[in-house]
Amino acid sequence: MAMHLTFYKYQGTGNDFVMIDNRTKLLSKNDTKLIGQLCDRKFGIGADGLILLEDPEDESLDFQMVYFNADGHESSMCGNGGRCIIAFARFLGIIEDQCVFSAIDGIHEGRIAHSGTVGLKMNDVLEIDETPAAIFLDTGSPHHIIFTEGVSTLDVKKEGALIRYSQKYAAGGGTNVNFVEVLDDSSLKIRTYERGVENETLSCGTGATAAAIAAFEAGKLSSTEVNLQTEGGILKVSFEAGDTGFSNIWLEGPAIQVYKGEIEC
Repeated sequence: MAMHLTFYKYQGTGNDFVMIDNRTKLLSKNDTKLIGQLCDRKFGIGADGLILLEDPEDESLDFQMVYFNADGHESSMCGNGGRCIIAFARFLGIIEDQCVFSAIDGIHEGRIAHSGTVGLKMNDVLEIDETPAAIFLDTGSPHHIIFTEGVSTLDVKKEGALIRYSQKYAAGGGTNVNFVEVLDDSSLKIRTYERGVENETLSCGTGATAAAIAAFEAGKLSSTEVNLQTEGGILKVSFEAGDTGFSNIWLEGPAIQVYKGEIEC
């Protein structure tokens, strides 16, 4: 029997998501095939991922975020997706301009400015693995950072896949790969290969967060407020740097509802 599903399409700097109000538990989180089909750009709605908004297990929270990659599998934290679900929650009337919600990597705060910019507070970063060739850190999702020039001309899908599927990251299920160019003391240009999408995306929130922190840690920036040029627009990352790591990390940028639709599946 076909299921009639109402969905919303959101994008944050070109990182796009199918958003579903799943407080009635209409969509099963175990239906990997259906979730992958909905994300398929040829045979479904098309998106980099699918996000369910559900009632929180802890009543002190506003809602719960459940995120799936385009391959249909539940995944690690998605920064732009987190910002989009904040905007979605306000659209649904669950919140006003601030919220606290749960995701796979823990509890997050969110805020919506008068300008419409949506901010997501990320988890503290306490461990950074720095080598001469690259920097690795986890900002809710694992990220391999390479600083390079000429980012605009790189074959991100080809070069990113080589690292994503390399033996170094095989045990952990692979990694996201970011190619980052330093523009000035507070600005970066970034392109990201995302695992689960298995391609370059126009923007990656956790990747932008990782790049900003990695650039500061490597001494390539001195500002703790960083503008990042993604292929899909501008993101801003701010943080506090301390002796034991990075805290009060915020990812900010646009989060836009593109359209509402219905699909039988």
